[in-house]
Amino acid sequence: MDPKRRKTDHQDMSELRLASRQKYLAEREAQQLALLRRQVAEEAEEEARLGSKLSERERREFARNRQTLSLAEARQAIDEHLDGYRLPDSDYSNKNEVLTKRHKDKESLKSEVELWEDETLRKVKTQIKRPERVREDDYEFVFDEQTRVSFQTDPATRIDPDKQALQSQLDAAEKAAQTIADTQKSLPVYQYKEVLLQAMEDHQTLIVVGETGSGKSTQIPQYVVENFTKGAVVITQPRRVAAMSVSARVAQEMGARLGKEVGYSVRFDDKTSDETRVKYCTDGILLREVIADPMLSKYSVIMIDEAHERSVSTDLLLCLCRQLVRARADLKLLVLSATINAGKFASYFDQAPILNIPGRTHPVQLNYVQNPEASYLSAAITTVFQIHISQPLPGDILVFLSGEEEILSAMENIESTMKKLRGKAKELIVLPLYSALPPNEQAKVFEPTPSNSRKVILATNIAETSITIDEVKHVIDSGYSKEVTFDPSTGISSLVVSPISRASANQRAGRAGRTSSGFCYRLYTKHAFYNEMSETTEPEIQRIGMDAVVLQLKALQIDNLLEFEFLDPPTPNSIIKSLEGLYALGALDSSGKLTRVGRKMAELPLDIKLSKAILESEKYGCREEILSIVSVLGESASLFMRPKDKRVAADSARQRLAKEAGDFGDFMTYLQIYLQFEESGFDPRWCTENFLQYRSLNRARDVRDQLVKLCEKVELPESSSADHIAIRKTLTAGFFPNAARLQRDGLSYRTLSNNGMTVFIHPSSSLMENRPKFVVYAELILTTKEYIRSVLAINPEWLVEVAPHMHTASAISRLGDDKKMPKERSKTSAGITRR
Repeated sequence: MDPKRRKTDHQDMSELRLASRQKYLAEREAQQLALLRRQVAEEAEEEARLGSKLSERERREFARNRQTLSLAEARQAIDEHLDGYRLPDSDYSNKNEVLTKRHKDKESLKSEVELWEDETLRKVKTQIKRPERVREDDYEFVFDEQTRVSFQTDPATRIDPDKQALQSQLDAAEKAAQTIADTQKSLPVYQYKEVLLQAMEDHQTLIVVGETGSGKSTQIPQYVVENFTKGAVVITQPRRVAAMSVSARVAQEMGARLGKEVGYSVRFDDKTSDETRVKYCTDGILLREVIADPMLSKYSVIMIDEAHERSVSTDLLLCLCRQLVRARADLKLLVLSATINAGKFASYFDQAPILNIPGRTHPVQLNYVQNPEASYLSAAITTVFQIHISQPLPGDILVFLSGEEEILSAMENIESTMKKLRGKAKELIVLPLYSALPPNEQAKVFEPTPSNSRKVILATNIAETSITIDEVKHVIDSGYSKEVTFDPSTGISSLVVSPISRASANQRAGRAGRTSSGFCYRLYTKHAFYNEMSETTEPEIQRIGMDAVVLQLKALQIDNLLEFEFLDPPTPNSIIKSLEGLYALGALDSSGKLTRVGRKMAELPLDIKLSKAILESEKYGCREEILSIVSVLGESASLFMRPKDKRVAADSARQRLAKEAGDFGDFMTYLQIYLQFEESGFDPRWCTENFLQYRSLNRARDVRDQLVKLCEKVELPESSSADHIAIRKTLTAGFFPNAARLQRDGLSYRTLSNNGMTVFIHPSSSLMENRPKFVVYAELILTTKEYIRSVLAINPEWLVEVAPHMHTASAISRLGDDKKMPKERSKTSAGITRR
């Protein structure tokens, strides 16, 4: 190539780069100036609104921003004045030269007059200040018409807007004028007070069907305690949130202090005393009281509320109460529910009478989506903003989602979108509500909504019944919830997202009509509601493992489980599987009787394998370490953070913690995490630096404190050890039924029980890369494969030591595992780092 031509091309490329760079800098400067102009405008509005409430620092910052903007605009005006049109310095008669210096721009073909006119017009346009253009991608949940959720109203439930507005005003005036006594008398159950008390005098068992808003959960216990004074009244709830909130409301109405005359008892939280006459508790708590006192002698009335939810604890309690009322003539039993197969319950309780109490429900307009939504989570978020922007205040929003992960994801999306809306919409307060949330965080949803703002509560199905959140007028129903399913043949227990029943959907819709008329937005079609949803929810006792149920029945000296009269009996295979598991752990003897170890296990409200490990810690002298591991294990699903922009750092922090724990597996990593968390003084900053959830570790800390008290109750002495072998042996003693051996492919494992199932280590495990020959695991889950999660490396000889009835030395030898095993690490590098 000609050297002159090469030099010319090189100059042309340099000029193109320079022009491109100048164009980029000019656009960037214009963008920064637009952002600064918008910020100054917003600060001016804030200064006019707040006035003297602004601090001196904020005033100085606002003034500095205004000065910066004025200087930038002045400089831009000067630049535009100097950048006028100038006659070209070169002769553009050569077309190639024109293409080179104008960068092949079509503007180069214009005449001198046309170029002068364009330049003048551009300068005029720059003097006109247009409003900032809103980018639609900044507000995808609000302004994007393609993602807008379209609803169609059920004609039978349509609410006239004018009547609805008038009714809202009347309700607000009535509520302001009413005292607590007036409110109590206005509830429908008040009209049936005498009928209810007379029915209790005449009958020992009573089925009460009370619709939503009738006052059955708060008023009936007060009526009963006034007229049946021989003993205390206990009311069970399927969920701890309901027990805590309803007890607080009843204490307020009775003018009593919570924890004295009225109290509650839930797992790891007890606010009762010897003076307590009205006690709210979860079903599981009352079941444990039955083990200690089979006759429940301190109670004269037992009320089982929300029986329609059919949790396994509720079903088991119904079975025991049926036998209890036959043994105690002085005991009264009330079964309460909003939606219930009353005939079935009445037949089970020897044809008990049924009392129907109508509810004071306000009208609720049902809205179904016109077409099925691809993602109910995105549709729910979009609907939140459609309601928030279009509907008047007040009127809070309650969104039903399936689990904690979805709630946290929705919170992040809603809060980020509200930041982008900055001042263009009313304030939206986002609050979560799920069972693992600490009580002080749960209580925030019941606080009054500030004026000129709206709350949106993101909840699981714990908000379906018993709790009333004032000012909720809009309910968004995703149509899904999480359910536990158990396969006794494989031992796989999975938590799957499943469609709810029509009864649950009606309960959710009723949340919008507790205090005033409201609206329910169902993110499924009307056809799906009537054709794809079951009428009622399948009883939990037919879907889950029976280990805890069998252990509790054995503790109550109920031995013939296959002939026990359940309300809805579980499958025989699940009962047999549980009996085999309890025998393997030493909770039952060869005749099926409860052993001393089994009775202690029944006192601990944990999975039977965890209970066994805690009890075995006495033998190996490491109780404190096992309690720490068990506490963190319960929060392992939400323990680690892995932000999208810091994945490498998060993975590195997790690997470091695993190495400090000796690379023995997840159990030892959990111990290392808790020890360092404790050493930091339970500092949230330490959690952030190590990409750990402070909320999860704080819950683990509370659980551990309660487990220490329970260990004292079962007379388990305090002990501590830094020997990693003792700790791992203790865990093996509890989890030996979950042992697995590495297969020849070096990737998969084969379980030593469950008929030799092929499983894989979960990708989140610290042993994913360094797979030991033998492991025990905490749980077996089914997703794309059969994964084992929370894994611990073990020595196969330990299986023979801790479970000789299950594993023998000859069996291990036949597996070919008497070969040389990896050397154990010394105690100095054993993985329990105490700084």
